[in-house]
Amino acid sequence: MLRVGIVGCGGIAAAHMQGYSQLQDKAKITAVCDVDAAKAASAAERFGPARTYTDVQDLMADSEVDAVSICLPHHLHAPAILAAATAGKHVLCEKPLCTTREEAIAVREAVRASGITLMCAHNQLFEPAIDHAREVISSGALGDIYMASTADCFTVHNSAEQWGWRRNLATAGGGELLDTGYHPTYTLLYLMSLAGLAPIEVAAMQGRYRQMMLEGEDTAHVLVRFNGGAIGQILTSWSFELPEGTHSFHVIGEKGQLYGRRNVSTFQPNGGESQTVTREPVVSYHRQLPHFIDAVEARRRPIQNEDDGVAVLEVILSAYDSDAQKRIVPFAV
Repeated sequence: MLRVGIVGCGGIAAAHMQGYSQLQDKAKITAVCDVDAAKAASAAERFGPARTYTDVQDLMADSEVDAVSICLPHHLHAPAILAAATAGKHVLCEKPLCTTREEAIAVREAVRASGITLMCAHNQLFEPAIDHAREVISSGALGDIYMASTADCFTVHNSAEQWGWRRNLATAGGGELLDTGYHPTYTLLYLMSLAGLAPIEVAAMQGRYRQMMLEGEDTAHVLVRFNGGAIGQILTSWSFELPEGTHSFHVIGEKGQLYGRRNVSTFQPNGGESQTVTREPVVSYHRQLPHFIDAVEARRRPIQNEDDGVAVLEVILSAYDSDAQKRIVPFAV
């Protein structure tokens, strides 16, 4: 039975708490923490019984907490991870892992030194379409990969109050690309890694079209060159809709193409009939939790750990550098 502390009781925390509450034979929420005492008390009442804290350090000192879900604003992720590593608590961290290269170095060193398991909450990798993509790419059915694209786009209609900490670069760490754009970035890197491909260069352009209250961008278009010459493309926005749903992937290889979203994916071999696979829909925020628990208990590397989180962050920070400098930048990790 993994005893879990929830750090931050805002919107995304509800998905974690609901998921853990469905795993009563594997996990139990024993503590929650939020600077808003009333919010922490409400969460504890709904998903507890659980002890409540308003200070992260106090929760980390709780001997009846084995692991934490970090569901805080972006700029607070690194301090919470460092506190967890010091206290020997395993970590499931919401995106992004952190917001700066300096934080990334500190986080990776702390996790390695402590021996804890850290898993990045890259929930879209737990969607059935990605399961099928993993099978197809790992089998070699696509042959050499030429190109891949991932997207996550939708229109946001927020007031200034609703944007909250995401309005400001000091707390958000970036704009849309570091927030929603984190999903298609980790999806692209993950899919390409299945074929043994790693990023070597990044180029990007970004803009702000509708979300004028933000200090950061609301739209980004990123190109990533991988070793061997394959090209990746990331399209992400809070200013327009995609024709068929919010997020998707498309991989093109020498032997065919693979594309999909959520629970439906299609493999189109060159010269052959397309093969569409439709699987039972899942709540990916919930499906990631048993994987995290199993990784902790078996002391096994989770699907995405701190190294993966650092790589995703580096692509995004390199994209910001590219847009600012108007040039292609090398991938440094």
